[in-house]
Amino acid sequence: MHLKEKMTIVSQYKLASNIFEMKLTGKLVKKMQQAGQFLHIRVPRSDLLLRRPISLAEIDYKSGTCTIIYRVEGRGTKYFSKMKQGETLDILGPLGNGFDIRMIKQGETALIIGGGIGVPPLYELSKKLIAKGAKVIHLLGFATKDVVFYEEKFRVLGEVHISTDDGSYGVHGHAWNLLKKLEAENFVPDVVYACGANGMLKMVDEKFAAHPYAFISLESRMACGVGACYACVCHENGDKTGVKSRKVCDQGPVFKTGEVII
Repeated sequence: MHLKEKMTIVSQYKLASNIFEMKLTGKLVKKMQQAGQFLHIRVPRSDLLLRRPISLAEIDYKSGTCTIIYRVEGRGTKYFSKMKQGETLDILGPLGNGFDIRMIKQGETALIIGGGIGVPPLYELSKKLIAKGAKVIHLLGFATKDVVFYEEKFRVLGEVHISTDDGSYGVHGHAWNLLKKLEAENFVPDVVYACGANGMLKMVDEKFAAHPYAFISLESRMACGVGACYACVCHENGDKTGVKSRKVCDQGPVFKTGEVII
């Protein structure tokens, strides 16, 4: 059963260039249990029919709110960015399978790798890992200094390394460059989580293919968001027939490394 509610906007804040943070409140917050799940949000315009999938960045049961972070890219997200406190959004969710943290033990080290707008769901993930007593190392890559967000919030939770594609802040290059630096120090994580652009995820997938606890979160264009329309499929790795597939919306967006073809 998929839950739907008109959730109310508590606040809206511009975090960085074209990056917005929106807090929502409603009964659905109680149903949000897994970091890495997403909300399927209807744009309040009759000419924009498809919902927009946006990951959960934070879940606050005490205040009854959840936070999403999104980048303005088209008409739908642009409309979201103009909305005000007290307005409502038609929300379907929480949807998808999130990050598995059952195996992590107190004192173990989790490596979190994020890129751009793939960073938001990793914040709630890091909070949940810290609550289990894990040590968390964050490798966060952004295009440029102007779009870096949540750095200080992540630093409260654990070690943070930042990179930018243009070298305007932190290490020059992609988040992958940060991993190479850790590898030079013979660092071996107990569990790995990654979310970001496909190029980065492909490298993580290949590097940690044999790791027993390594996970990647995929992004995909979606229609229904609940597994009915098969608009967001990816193929299974190792399938010689080339016909076996997984749906990103309900069988993902989180998969184990080596499970699907990126």
